[in-house]
This record gives sequence, C-alpha cells and structure tokens, in this order.
Amino acid sequence: MLRPALVAIGAFFTLMLLYSFGAGAVSYISEPPAATVEHEFHLPPKEVAFSFNGPLGHYDRQQLQRGFQVYKEVCSACHSLKFVSFRDLQQIGYNEAEVKAIAKQWAIKTPDVDPATGEMSTRDPVPADKFPKPFANNVAAAAANNNAIPPDLSLMTKARHHGSAYVYSLLTGYQPQPAELLKKFPDAATPPGLNYNPYFPNLNLAMAQPLVAEGQVTYTDGTKPTVDQMAQDIAAFLTWTAEPKLENRRSAGLAALVFLAIATGLAYAAYQNIWRDKKH
Repeated sequence: MLRPALVAIGAFFTLMLLYSFGAGAVSYISEPPAATVEHEFHLPPKEVAFSFNGPLGHYDRQQLQRGFQVYKEVCSACHSLKFVSFRDLQQIGYNEAEVKAIAKQWAIKTPDVDPATGEMSTRDPVPADKFPKPFANNVAAAAANNNAIPPDLSLMTKARHHGSAYVYSLLTGYQPQPAELLKKFPDAATPPGLNYNPYFPNLNLAMAQPLVAEGQVTYTDGTKPTVDQMAQDIAAFLTWTAEPKLENRRSAGLAALVFLAIATGLAYAAYQNIWRDKKH
C-alpha cells in the first residue's frame, strides 16, 4: 500500500512542476517582460589585461605603488580602506621607513583618547593603524556626498563581478546619456546630482568622475599618468587590497597540483608493479 501511495504523490508533484513550467513558458511568450533602460543600456566590463590575470598571474609592484598613489591623492578624500593597515604597504614594495613616513604624513589623523584627560583627540597614524576613515560617521559622509555614502574600497573587487575590470570600466565609463536612450526612454534622464555611467548597474551614480584629466597624479616612476593608466593602476591596487595573498594562494595551488601529479604517477607505477603478475 505504501509504495503506490508514494508513486502517486511523486507523480502529482511531477505533474504540478511540469504544469508550472509550461504555464510560465506560455506566459513569457505571450506577455514578454517589458524592456528596461538598465537591461538595454547597461554594458559588461571592458576587457583589460592585468599582470595578475590567469592562474599563473602575479602582481606588478610598480603598478600597485602607482595605484596606491592614485588612491592617496584622489580616492582617499571620500573612500576608506578599513581592512588595510599602513604596514601592509610593505607587501607592495615600500620599506619600513617609507611606510612610517606615509603614515605620519597622511592627511587624515587617527582618532584617539588623550590618556591624561580621557577625552577624544587625534594623532598622527602609525604603521600598525588601519587607514583612517575620511568621515567621522555615515551622516557626515552622506552630507558631503549628495546623500550617498561612499563605500569602503578594501574588498570592492571581491564584491563586484569581474571586480578589477569593473573598477577600471566604471572609472573610464563616464559619458553623456546617449540620444537613443533619451528617445526610447524619455523618463529615464539622469536626475540632477547624478552621473550617467553605463557600467554602473542602474546607469546613474552619485560619484562624480574622479579621474578627469591626464596628469592628475604625478607618478614618481615616470609612467605617463593618462586617465586610462590611472584607472588600471587603482583597479590593480584595489585587487591587491582585496586579495593580498593571491600570489601565495596560486603558488600553493600549483605546488599541490604538481604533488598530486607525481603522487598519481607513483601510485600507478606501484599498481602496475604489484599486480603485474596477478593479472589473468
């Protein structure tokens, strides 16, 4: 008795599933979803070659230092790096003395407590400190940025699909709204205070174009600071802040694959040697 009942229940749910699938397909064909401006004009990230692309890729320390310079001189006024310490910069080629100087000369001071009075105060950052936040709190951040709170950039390339390419595309993607968009979607004009960028999911964002002209940053290694170059460099730097152990992880993975390949060969050879005379 139990088996027929279970078969009947299974058949019922299968039929309901097929009915739901068929009804959904018919509905989609007869009444397709209305076109949206985001669906038609949102663009996938641009293709860009980074040294760390691919399973054997690695960071270009010079590029990371240039990217840090872009962050320091352009991005740090609004965006924080709350998971990164000044001393972490030694991983991208700065020595201890340089890290101490960078921390001491940082434009934003670190909140602290006066040990004599117990009152809040500020002090120069030290290498052990995280990068100071540019705003005291979210209210201050929103007030200074058209009611939009600038996101922390520490893990930005991990939080976005095609993270490195997304950051690069966003920074180089600011443009006027296409006439075709306004003609097809007259109500989709970019609101005042926002900026059109087809690489942003809803096409309009509060952040004004941060990289506006060649020479905005002066690179110490002599690299020409075009907008495209600065965008690539900051995208690479933010990839490092999100994945500082990327090279170690890939090296460990490669070593594991080599070990498994050797172990597999030895195991097969042992199998052949042990069972060679026992095959019929």
